Amino acid sequence: MSNPYRFCPSCSTELQPVEQLEDGGFKTRLRCPACSWTHWNNPTPVLAAVIECADRDGQVLLARNAAWSGRMFALITGFMEAGETAEEGITREVAEETSLEVLSLDLIGVYDFQRMNQVIIAYHALARGEIRLSPELSEYKLYAPADLMCWPAGTGHALADWLRGRGIEPRYMDMPRRS
Repeated sequence: MSNPYRFCPSCSTELQPVEQLEDGGFKTRLRCPACSWTHWNNPTPVLAAVIECADRDGQVLLARNAAWSGRMFALITGFMEAGETAEEGITREVAEETSLEVLSLDLIGVYDFQRMNQVIIAYHALARGEIRLSPELSEYKLYAPADLMCWPAGTGHALADWLRGRGIEPRYMDMPRRS
């Protein structure tokens, strides 16, 4: 993921990679040579939901982001808002993106997604209602859990863990290698 900072947001001086002693040893970070502002570049928490549709025989909803090329379908994801818990955030995201009402949530796990500098907090969401997608999603598909294919990164690992928890051995799709 590219770095959004090239200049200091405090004084506009160009940032420089500077090695400095921190609690865990020496660390190189982008720092301002004029005012010492530091770009910490900490991972962003992302919320994800394996949505099981209670009123559709337990099928799982996957959706395709309108901005994506190709036909990849994935879990519903989104960012937490200030002042909300992870549970409140994923409940809001599910409602905003699918119009579904979340009946219950169970934490699946927390997953590293370094390629995007994110930490994914994944939940199983039992939900019901009429599916109406937000404009950021272009289409959805419903799958029986045994028919799901996991992708070998990010939220695909959460889906695999959820399947294992239901006694289903996950199958992974082949993905083209990123260069």
